[in-house]
Amino acid sequence: MDEKPMHYEANTRQSRWLRRGLLLSAAIAATGALIAVPALAQPTLPDLGAGSSRPAVNEPAAPQAPFAPPNINIADGETVGVAQPIIITFKEPVEDRTAAERAIKVTSSTNAPGYFYWTSSKQVRWKPTEFWPANTNVTVVAGGTSSAFHIGDAFVATVDDATKMIVVTINGEVVREMPTSLGKKGHETPNGTYIVGERLEKMTMDSSTYGVPVTDPEGYKLEVEYATRISNSGIFVHAAPWSVGQQGYSNASHGCLNVSTENAKWFLENSHRGDAVVVTGTQGGTLSAGDGLGDWN
Repeated sequence: MDEKPMHYEANTRQSRWLRRGLLLSAAIAATGALIAVPALAQPTLPDLGAGSSRPAVNEPAAPQAPFAPPNINIADGETVGVAQPIIITFKEPVEDRTAAERAIKVTSSTNAPGYFYWTSSKQVRWKPTEFWPANTNVTVVAGGTSSAFHIGDAFVATVDDATKMIVVTINGEVVREMPTSLGKKGHETPNGTYIVGERLEKMTMDSSTYGVPVTDPEGYKLEVEYATRISNSGIFVHAAPWSVGQQGYSNASHGCLNVSTENAKWFLENSHRGDAVVVTGTQGGTLSAGDGLGDWN
């Protein structure tokens, strides 16, 4: 069972091993509030702009910002995964996007070329062209707000509908293989690159939140354990003890990646916000780039 929760009880654990990046030794204190983009934001398709991230060696100061200190989605000193985009949310609509981009400075300890893309007049995102290099320090300065954060190990989970297996690599080395059951006919899991979001030890999944009554043959309302969000449209990696017999053999979910309780717990405890989950081989089309966690599609 899966999809959008009506409500949930959040009790997020931090990654315990393999994902403990070093805190930055020279973090820049933020002068504006640092907050995450709302979990269910649905941005429009991106408007691309030029951008780059270079090692911070004798870099000139950014031009005067044509905006008030904005919010940055990654907190000062935080460690995130290699797929995490930088999201800058402004207090007021930005009229001159080119001038705004020039006033935002992104530097990294390892070269990571990338670009800006606008999801609305009040939000611009930046990400590298490819995944961030593992174990890289990044600094963002945007009109009075700054954040210095760390990219941790390269945690990438690859999901193939042909094998119905989730293969997790860390820095290119296979560390875990997990049988899974993806979306059944009519609820096929979209292909694409997903970004790990919130991780919940327990949550209630309720089909009525997306228009299917609980009394419908396809309806449900169920508390699940160890749910790791990978899309804002309601796709999770979560424990599904009721489908263990189908995991690795057939698809039985409403779009989520069903795994055993043991594997779901491992995934939640060892993944990190911003890690990558790559789904291939399904009949479910492609995850929307406007999902909010679908930036790589």
